[in-house]
Amino acid sequence: MSDEKVLDEWKSMLAQQNIELLYEHISHLQPYDLAEIIKNLEYDDQMQCMSLIPLPLGAEILEYLDPELQYKILARTDDQRAASLLNKMSSDAVVDMLLAVHPHQANKLMDFLPDDYRKKISTLMTFPPDTAGSLATVNYIGSRITWTVDQTLHHVRKVGHEAEIVSYVYVIGAHGELVGVVSLKEIILAPPGTKLADIVTDDVISVPVDMDQQEVASILSNYDLVAIPVVTRENRMIGIITVDDLIDVIHEEATEDFQKMGGSQPLMEPYFKNSVWGLFKKRIGWLLILFIAEAYTGTILRHYEDTLSEQIALSFFIPLLIGTGGNTGSQTVTTLVRALAVGEVRFKDIYKVIGKEVSTGVLLGVSMGVIALLRAALLGVDLHIGAVVAITALFIVIWASMVAAILPMILHKLRVDPAVVSGPFITTLVDGTGLIIYFTMAKLLLHL
Repeated sequence: MSDEKVLDEWKSMLAQQNIELLYEHISHLQPYDLAEIIKNLEYDDQMQCMSLIPLPLGAEILEYLDPELQYKILARTDDQRAASLLNKMSSDAVVDMLLAVHPHQANKLMDFLPDDYRKKISTLMTFPPDTAGSLATVNYIGSRITWTVDQTLHHVRKVGHEAEIVSYVYVIGAHGELVGVVSLKEIILAPPGTKLADIVTDDVISVPVDMDQQEVASILSNYDLVAIPVVTRENRMIGIITVDDLIDVIHEEATEDFQKMGGSQPLMEPYFKNSVWGLFKKRIGWLLILFIAEAYTGTILRHYEDTLSEQIALSFFIPLLIGTGGNTGSQTVTTLVRALAVGEVRFKDIYKVIGKEVSTGVLLGVSMGVIALLRAALLGVDLHIGAVVAITALFIVIWASMVAAILPMILHKLRVDPAVVSGPFITTLVDGTGLIIYFTMAKLLLHL
């Protein structure tokens, strides 16, 4: 059934006050699907739907809505239900909402939280965006080292419904420090009287609160974990980051890299939430830089005006050669930016990378050179000019491969996102230098 048809059915049920049928629809849909429907309803219908949905499901639905709509729903809901919804949401979702709304609105919602929970939320709100601390949730299961397996399972049954995951139980010391971790599987398989101290893993993989979210995602992926604890420098546990949150991070980072590599600043909001003016501001900066940079190709052409006037046929191959150089550079930089992002390549590998890309460039250059020579023959130009074009194609491809290999590595070392070395940037750089290579070869080989 199409999304529009589902939406029309919901509007019809709400208009007719067909609550029984509405309940039936709600029971067969996932929280995400319900959130997508609610987003597209009128505000009064949104409020009516949210008032009918059970609290735990309502809290899950809220997590999929935008902060502005989350607040509007909570603000119009009676205080007791609003407090229940807010306290059943995961703490990282609560933090994201409180940071996104106006401080006065955030303070109003904070009043709905118990004192202890409010302090934890306030702490999470102090961490910079895109760090491990900003992604952490306090909804995890903690235990003491002195507990038995039986005591721990009793605790899991008591608080597990509030936890983000129940796969791990984190052993916390007297001062809040992370002592170790035990998987639920180990707890279930151990005899009831076993002490946690006998089965705990004290060599815990954790991340500091200030670690970049992309590095956290890489660690979680490398170790095949479903959650990872976040600690302070004193090893005091702040919370955990779950794999579903890091999937969102990976998606955001990949989207950001794609946008940067297209020669634009990344969008902070979904495409349709950005105005035309917003898109203009995101794109104009790099476009002007590239426009000014591209202008130097005209200067180079003017410098070699005499060479062109002596051999007009040289001009036939300018688009072919600079296009080949730009395409080669874009291929190389795209491959390396991704390899750097996922940790396959590091700065210490720079010489290996250069060697690999130059070798690949030689093979590609020879292939393009042969094709360029055949193209020149088909156009009926002089064989000597064909040779210049073929040799230039070889050197331009090698040069583009080398430049596109070095720049991302250096920027990554300087902690600048290598995605800024975008396809358009590499193309612009190679265009001008490619022309210099072309006309230099022409002057040398044709004695112009």
